[in-house]
Amino acid sequence: MPNLENLRKQAKQYLRWHREHYHPVAAEIRAALPRFHGLDDHQILEANFQLADALELVARQSGFVGWEALKTGASTMTDISAPTLPEPFLSSAAAQLFVTDIKTSCDFFTTRLGFSIDFVYGNPPFYGQVSRDRALLALRLVCEPVYVGDVRQREHLLSAAITVDSAAEIKQLFLNFQATDVVFHQPLRKEPWGARTFIVLDPDGNLILFAGPAG
Repeated sequence: MPNLENLRKQAKQYLRWHREHYHPVAAEIRAALPRFHGLDDHQILEANFQLADALELVARQSGFVGWEALKTGASTMTDISAPTLPEPFLSSAAAQLFVTDIKTSCDFFTTRLGFSIDFVYGNPPFYGQVSRDRALLALRLVCEPVYVGDVRQREHLLSAAITVDSAAEIKQLFLNFQATDVVFHQPLRKEPWGARTFIVLDPDGNLILFAGPAG
């Protein structure tokens, strides 16, 4: 049986996150509340969102159409089969990079690699996301070494892999990055499996693979 008081606290937390413009909550609102479908994160966080909306969000996540339905159905919930839902569709993926300075990292990705800042969170910032087209990279601040020594470069440990659709694009991308004085862990080359790849080294030692057809 669900604990209504705990669910109310959860709803208040969603409301607080929305008011604080905590970007990860936007995806949950969009997925659960039909009137927010089709809005991007910024539009959702700027939209009017009240406690009633947060309560509906919690109710829908629990399989009910609204908060009143949850309250009236709570006493018999253990006897009700879960509603049939469509198979979840994974619409995007974001690699997470560990960085020592969010601003420095954002500057690198925007000025050198042509990404845009989706959001930066925290005061001081400890989390952010940059994107270019459909490529998403999450940036997580760490204050101590994640890897020992030079193991990433020595073992060629990738932090992210990003693909393009054509041989012309991968060549052009390499030349564009070369023109901005990007440091390459590996220059553009043709792989035995029929792809062209290169690897960028970011300011924190993260290795980011870019790949496309050999053509």
